Amino acid sequence: MSETFTAVDVIRTKRDGGRLSDEQIAWVIDAYTRGVVAEEQMSALAMAIFLRGMDSGEIARWTGAMIDSGERLALHVSRPTVDKHSTGGVGDKITLPLAPLVAACGAAVPQLSGRGLGHTGGTLDKLESIPGWRAALSTSEIVRQLDSVGAVVCAATEGLAPADRKLYALRDVTSTVESIPLIASSIMSKKIAEGASGLVLDVKVGSGAFMKNLDQARALASQLVEIGVAHGVATSALITDMSTPLGSAVGNAVEVAESVEVLRGRGPADVVELTVALAREMLALAGLSDVDPAAVLASGKAYDVWCAMISAQGGDPSAPLPRPRHIEVVKAPSSGVLASLDAYSVGVAAWRLGAGRARKEDPVQAAAGILCLAKPGAPVSAGDPVLELHTDTPEAVPAALAALDGAFTIADEAPEATPLVLETLRG
Repeated sequence: MSETFTAVDVIRTKRDGGRLSDEQIAWVIDAYTRGVVAEEQMSALAMAIFLRGMDSGEIARWTGAMIDSGERLALHVSRPTVDKHSTGGVGDKITLPLAPLVAACGAAVPQLSGRGLGHTGGTLDKLESIPGWRAALSTSEIVRQLDSVGAVVCAATEGLAPADRKLYALRDVTSTVESIPLIASSIMSKKIAEGASGLVLDVKVGSGAFMKNLDQARALASQLVEIGVAHGVATSALITDMSTPLGSAVGNAVEVAESVEVLRGRGPADVVELTVALAREMLALAGLSDVDPAAVLASGKAYDVWCAMISAQGGDPSAPLPRPRHIEVVKAPSSGVLASLDAYSVGVAAWRLGAGRARKEDPVQAAAGILCLAKPGAPVSAGDPVLELHTDTPEAVPAALAALDGAFTIADEAPEATPLVLETLRG
């Protein structure tokens, strides 16, 4: 077939600081998906975008073109649909209690999730530590479960934004991952194609997050909200702190266990706080602001939805979770107050213990992870356990301990408390 543009002309436009037209964007995404635009040409365009940026109109059209490269889910269910996306962090298990909680409040939650890479954990990896649970569902199974249970957490279907899948892998090997236009369009193309009418973004900031400072996080959050609104999806974003791991558990099975505690009305205060804050925002977008998620969580109804959600996907919610073959304890070297616990260091250590992967095809250990036995502000005495390392491969412990060198500090006084939710942006 005759092509409307050439890749070289599109690359040159952006390389020279020009604005890509809607037609150029539609063509280059479609041609790349079809294989007409070569990998090296899209690599050059990605680098030009990284260096020159895109305006809001370009980003919205780029996102739309990636959505148009595949299918859109048609979620014909009786409840209002609303979803949540996190930019990733350490101990970020929030999807696990959040999806059943929001469903227990009356909305439908189609949560298409991913796997972990590097120091950030993946929701599917965590759930796969539950015996029998399966991530892959067909579109009809997703809709059926939304109708019957109200929540589904599963892998994205193959036909969802295939252009993004190709471009995501390319960005990883061309050092263009950090481009806000490419990050924002990648996230939103998949989420909008999901078909939910509302979307809440949890944009993490801090050492354990992709965005290290508040200005970066604010820029990304603003761009995500703009894209959602431009595509007719009610969208808001919470910017939340990720300088310290969320909760006490970092890993796979250990995070599932902690999530169940939250659903049973217990669990760490920070996990409960963020779960309820995100639930309130999701319910507002779904038109259910009169429902109090804190009261629903305390009632046990969300735990009942969790059990139904896990069972519907073949899992046994009552089955024992995997236990590690080896446990190593890291102790406090002196007495005082735990002043800091670095999220990134803990995330890397958990990854090295087997909880994460360096490449998409690498396996993970269900039982691997870390328990943070003390969090900032807690008093400790010399010799007290601070971290508990779980792994099936004891030979991985030295590398994990190396990652934890300097990961926590002990001081005479407690640190000043910082808020978990830093800002909220609404469309």
